[in-house]
Amino acid sequence: MRSMTRYFLPVLIVFMIVAGSCSGRKNKAEHKDIIPDKDLISILTDVHLADGLLSLPSINDRFSWSDTLSPYIDIIEGHGYTKPQMDRTMRYYFIKKPKKLLKIYDKVLGGISEIESRVDKEYLKVVGEGQNIWPGKSFYSYPGNPGEDLTWFDFPVSYAQIYSLKFTLTMYPDDLSVNPRLGLFFSHPDTAGNEKKISISTLPYLKDGQPHTYKIILHQKLPPPVRLTGWFINQEETAPDKEKHFRVEDIILSF
Repeated sequence: MRSMTRYFLPVLIVFMIVAGSCSGRKNKAEHKDIIPDKDLISILTDVHLADGLLSLPSINDRFSWSDTLSPYIDIIEGHGYTKPQMDRTMRYYFIKKPKKLLKIYDKVLGGISEIESRVDKEYLKVVGEGQNIWPGKSFYSYPGNPGEDLTWFDFPVSYAQIYSLKFTLTMYPDDLSVNPRLGLFFSHPDTAGNEKKISISTLPYLKDGQPHTYKIILHQKLPPPVRLTGWFINQEETAPDKEKHFRVEDIILSF
């Protein structure tokens, strides 16, 4: 699903921050008329799924006539709440309970991961899993040998192909990676011989010590020769002295 290829904070959350800052409460968040956690998780899950769907041109065109926030407001009202209630709830958590809000987002991410897993299973019933063409190792783990990055991969891919990359990742709570996510690029030389990279954005990983299965769809449109390069854990934002602790396994790359 495309939801795993986008950042988790959709435009609705930014809108709520702005709405909160423009209110007449002078940044005083009151625990009054707050949406219960269970319903808030459901709303945020649907908002994120809608954000992913609206990124598809065929669906976005159907809503081009409406206000940008209309689909998100429809979701809130569909759960039996109003936009002012959502504004108050988000303002309350941002100002008073930011740590609890992060826990709520972790639950939303976990729910989305479960949805994707169910969709994958249904999809495989219809079309089956393609042949695994992953050329790397069967698993990657960190820490590994001193001075060796065991999570880097680099291999050639074909032109004009749609690939599916699926893997299971366990990130342990003592991992100190900053903004951990898949760091993936399609790379090829331009006419001057300089390397050109196209990055593929993904969601941050869950860091709870439990195995989670991730799957992304890769559209390769660059002219040959093209290579698929990157890390299962993008460590560019993490200082070398920060301890990292994770394991990647069950890797499947297919057309």
